[in-house]
Amino acid sequence: MSPVPEFEMQPGWIPFHANPSRPGFVPPPGAVDAHCHVLGPGGRFPYAPERKYTPCDAPKEKLWALRDFLGFTRNVIVQATCHGADNSALMDALRDSEGRARGVATVTRDASDSDLEALHAAGVRGVRFNFLRRLVDRLPAEELRATAVRVGPMGWHVVVYFEAADLTELYDLLVALPTVIVVDHMGRPDVTKRVDGPEFGLFRRLMRECDRVWSKVSCPERLSVTGPDAYRDVVPFARCLVESFPDRVLWGTDWPHPNMTTHAPDDGKLVDFIPGIAPTPELQRALLVDNPMRLYWPEEVS
Repeated sequence: MSPVPEFEMQPGWIPFHANPSRPGFVPPPGAVDAHCHVLGPGGRFPYAPERKYTPCDAPKEKLWALRDFLGFTRNVIVQATCHGADNSALMDALRDSEGRARGVATVTRDASDSDLEALHAAGVRGVRFNFLRRLVDRLPAEELRATAVRVGPMGWHVVVYFEAADLTELYDLLVALPTVIVVDHMGRPDVTKRVDGPEFGLFRRLMRECDRVWSKVSCPERLSVTGPDAYRDVVPFARCLVESFPDRVLWGTDWPHPNMTTHAPDDGKLVDFIPGIAPTPELQRALLVDNPMRLYWPEEVS
């Protein structure tokens, strides 16, 4: 990897949308954006030297403003790979959120018990492992097993990010984990293939056979090959999961959409994607309120 100026966004990558549209769809009261990020600002929270990309700064204040503009109540902030295992920006945002945000951190094998306790006190409830070969130098299978054993008793879950073609290799590892597993972005299906084909069928089998597996039905902007016109080619995949596993799906904006190269997603239009994949008020409430509250704020669920 060639050197990148420390805080200068990667050439060719697009910053987040400066003026998203107001969505026509109104989220139900208490709705949670269950997948978003805070990035930097780099002058205060430097990006990791080993990062594979340098994003634009996307601080907590911008995230809170977007949350309110889109009609959401809470956020789940996921540690981005550009910050490595330094969760400082994440923890700062969680402490500033007044209880309206929870976090998913990156934790390495050498994290101490006191490190985990500090993350938990700040609001972290999960740990993320990235298996995308373009974003990580190695596949962290052994580290994932060891960390899952440590965080499971804390009530945390494991978030995994992989591409559809890698699920065959990861299948046995995932079902053997002792925690709830949340898969980012439906396991990145190839939406040019059939929903009922063997590749997405393997992912549906994973969710069917292991009731500890959840899925985020998010990121149509990354999965679509037809473009931002309602991301129609992604809808059948997400709707299939929402209707088949209504109590184990989550949704999020993925703001600020790091390392996008094709377009700056309009977050308002991403919100308007929701009724197409969750067509009834009952499914919308499960997706946006009941499920994320049960996973991230269980103490508030009666």
